[in-house]
Amino acid sequence: MSPKSAQGDASGMSRIESLDVKLEVVVVPVSDVGRAKEFYQRLGWRLDQTPPGIVQLTPHGSGCSVQFGPDLTTAAPGSAVAYLIVSDIEAARKTLVAAGVEVGDLFHVSPDGPVDGLDPERRSYFSRATFHDPDGNTWLMQEITTRLPGRVEGGLTSFGSASDLATALRRAAAAHGEHEERTGKRDDNWPDWYATYMANEQSGAKLPE
Repeated sequence: MSPKSAQGDASGMSRIESLDVKLEVVVVPVSDVGRAKEFYQRLGWRLDQTPPGIVQLTPHGSGCSVQFGPDLTTAAPGSAVAYLIVSDIEAARKTLVAAGVEVGDLFHVSPDGPVDGLDPERRSYFSRATFHDPDGNTWLMQEITTRLPGRVEGGLTSFGSASDLATALRRAAAAHGEHEERTGKRDDNWPDWYATYMANEQSGAKLPE
């Protein structure tokens, strides 16, 4: 390959990596559209306006939606597996159960496989719970408070809902209290400390001490 060709390939790769693409919709295979619509609305998901024959719902705080309809997919009903993220899995599970949704017990992942109960260190990505829609499509909830490095662009900080923001503020407040204990003095610049903590937590950057 000539140097010019190599340079062109590298330039093309750079353009591809900077292409702004966002996941918009996941198609869920169901056998009864009306039954599925009722179930997902019971989860509190917003019913969106869509073309005839397509049902689209969006989880509260999510930028991605789900769709189902009679002609959207040839996949077998119940064959889908997808992940949801929550900032407090205990609270999320209680809310779903109170809404009449059957949710499995909390568990966490380990080198030896799933283990009952929350992750002892409450690490992000480890604590989980599973539920199914009427067709058997699997939804696995996982608790995430701190993203893996590089998972979220460092310059982007956003919260999908007021409840997510409130939970993040509580975590920042608890961490800031520990910060003041370590330093032995009151931190009057706490707003900046909170902002740094919350932004770094989302992007996976080093948290302030």
